[in-house]
Amino acid sequence: MQPKKTPPDPERQARLLAELRRDTETRQAGYRARALKLFPHVCARCGREFEGKRLRELTVHHKDVNHDNNPTNGSNWELLCVYCHDHEHAAESERALGGSGPALIGGRDTAALANPFEGLDALIKPGNPE
Repeated sequence: MQPKKTPPDPERQARLLAELRRDTETRQAGYRARALKLFPHVCARCGREFEGKRLRELTVHHKDVNHDNNPTNGSNWELLCVYCHDHEHAAESERALGGSGPALIGGRDTAALANPFEGLDALIKPGNPE
């Protein structure tokens, strides 16, 4: 027979959770503020610009995925919009699980570099008004 486990104290749990959230917010506010001062307010992946209220959609991505590696020169950071940031972490998870993830050229997803008009010339016949 296994010994009975006492349920965790809800007050202590709430206190620890609040402290953890406060520490996380403090750490993030520090490097996010520095990154926003260092870099232009543009997503490094899709190139969209952010200002005013929309600036909150721009996040700091740690290139080496280590959130504790925050050099003052920002060499481990890049600013990504929330959509590109989610995509980057999904790709990292897939690569960690053994998948290839999206093909990258120069650190950028090749799907983002696709030309939607590629091959259009061959479909348009000269002199055809259609």
